[in-house]
Amino acid sequence: MRGHTLNIIFALTGLALIWSAHAGLLDNYVLTVLMFMGINVIFASSLNLVNGYMGEFSCGHAGFMCVGAYVGSLLSMALFTNSKLFGDALLPPELALPLFPLVLVAAGFAAAAFGLLVALPSFHTRDDYLAIITIAANYIIISIIENIDAIGGPRGLFGMKKTINAMGDFINAPWMFIWVVLITFVSVMILYRLVTSTCGKGIPAVCQNEVAAEIMGVNTNKVKIMAFMVSSGLAGVAGALYAHVYGYVNAQAFNILKSTEGLVMVYLGGMGSLSGVVIAAIAFTLLVEGLRFVIPFVNDLTHSLGLLPAGFEISQVWKWVIIPMILILLMQFRPEGLLGNRELTHVFPGLKKWITFK
Repeated sequence: MRGHTLNIIFALTGLALIWSAHAGLLDNYVLTVLMFMGINVIFASSLNLVNGYMGEFSCGHAGFMCVGAYVGSLLSMALFTNSKLFGDALLPPELALPLFPLVLVAAGFAAAAFGLLVALPSFHTRDDYLAIITIAANYIIISIIENIDAIGGPRGLFGMKKTINAMGDFINAPWMFIWVVLITFVSVMILYRLVTSTCGKGIPAVCQNEVAAEIMGVNTNKVKIMAFMVSSGLAGVAGALYAHVYGYVNAQAFNILKSTEGLVMVYLGGMGSLSGVVIAAIAFTLLVEGLRFVIPFVNDLTHSLGLLPAGFEISQVWKWVIIPMILILLMQFRPEGLLGNRELTHVFPGLKKWITFK
């Protein structure tokens, strides 16, 4: 019974958050931060499967998120909303609520298909060469989308909020928040079950020694394909959630800077540590949001003390100085991250009797 206690705690926590949102105890800003926290958890955890557990070096993971965002958005608009792009909805808006998970699944499969295209070159490349391939894939995806004027091109795509409004019209509830909470828990559970399964044990085996893994009977090509497709698929689901939370999506939101955010979260938490990356994603989201308030405060303080000339202000762009600086400091002083390749159960052995997903 103890083994299921933490599962029950997680479920009750999720239900408490959902109830608080429905009861109006959490304002829109807090709900938005919590939703992006969940999206970052999915995004970083999926990247950790390749960069952490498998030991590859993917630097363009946001490209898969971009694919999921656009596929999920276009499918959502075509099925449940009346739009200039698709005309009348193919299905009644009332079906948006029960069928929305299928939209997320379709977005994940589309991103997984692109992940397969990246997995194939990985059979013959590693380290810096794979990093170059994934960065190129990131830019290729963005360039293709920006040159398709039918889906907005560089202007972006909007209209997904109508799907969320259709859910609210059917049953009044904070549906986007509910979906993010549920999908975050499911995604983390999928990754946990994968890396602890018999088949999933081949992923860290490839990381340790690919030749030795092949000698021991591990089909390394199959393992790489599985890891890349699961990783990119979950990133696509995160992208679809991102697009529906915003109600607008632009390909440039998933450029190399977004991929850098994923790398920071993975290396901050520790490569090969699922619980470490979850903690890092939460901390990173809070850090980014905190900078929105800290930077104006620093501007006011420095101006009042006469440290900055009149008219000069520190902009929010400085977060792209701070975030890479965190990555540099990590590589310099704690390259293994917060937990390294350990889980919370390794740091706190007493948790083992409480934690299980079986």
